[in-house]
Amino acid sequence: MPIRLEPDFPATKVLEGEDIFAIDNQRANQQDIRPLKLLILNLMPNKIATEIQLLRLISQSPLQIDVDFMKVASHEHRNTSKTHLEKYYLEFSSIKDTCYDGLIITGAPIEKMPFEEVDYWEELTAIMTWSKTHVTSVIHICWGAQAGMYYHYGVDKVMYEEKLFGIFSQKLLTKHRLFRGFDDVFWMPQSRYTGIDEAQVAASTLEVIARDEQEAATILLSEDGHNVFLLGHFEYDSGTLEGEYLRDLDKGLDTQKPENYYLSTEEKVTNRWRAHAYLFFHNWINDVYQTTPYELEKIVEIQTI
Repeated sequence: MPIRLEPDFPATKVLEGEDIFAIDNQRANQQDIRPLKLLILNLMPNKIATEIQLLRLISQSPLQIDVDFMKVASHEHRNTSKTHLEKYYLEFSSIKDTCYDGLIITGAPIEKMPFEEVDYWEELTAIMTWSKTHVTSVIHICWGAQAGMYYHYGVDKVMYEEKLFGIFSQKLLTKHRLFRGFDDVFWMPQSRYTGIDEAQVAASTLEVIARDEQEAATILLSEDGHNVFLLGHFEYDSGTLEGEYLRDLDKGLDTQKPENYYLSTEEKVTNRWRAHAYLFFHNWINDVYQTTPYELEKIVEIQTI
């Protein structure tokens, strides 16, 4: 089944070029099924690139999916046009009484800042509070995962001596249904200056699903499975890390080449995470479909039991 997008939404043309099926609102409203409703809180500066990356992954489901995008109102967005944001993005005030089957909270390049100093921290915590009762399942990505673990569990982030940057192997520790079909070892892009306090994780009720080569936790789940925390970036395109590397060089930063990324003398990128990225998001959407109520408003009743 297709994903529903506005005809003039920038990602539509890109996805159509990749033979990914999308339909407009008129045709979607004629479908005799209830589509899954997903909400993406996009905190990344280049919002259009992130839109395409995430839509590409969630669009390969056999289910019809309606996607809303949300921005934080308490932050000035300088890297995406005001016209695009006003046309395609919602604010929390307009959806706080709405229920969604799934929510994705993206990363943001602000990990060196204390959480409480982020200008939209109060708004973000309000959204995460709301998600406890109005959303069936939540995926937190990179900084969004660190913010989620700090808010929900009091897990602090820790600074690394240098940026963790590249493609790193991950060891699967459990057979949780969200990772059905995963290899015992798989690859995931990482791009961050911070990790999480492992002692605080061990003392919490969080379940560690995967660890990296240095035995650091990289994928975690809440005890009830409601919150998924991905410290890496399954959604990244093949060239995303290269773009970040060149951007850092232009800024005069001492960023090293991304590890395990250029696998030939010609520095050609080899994508080794794409299959597991699609598999994870497919598993997540299927899991949400199996557990979410048909009548969306009943999510509040279920989540407050």
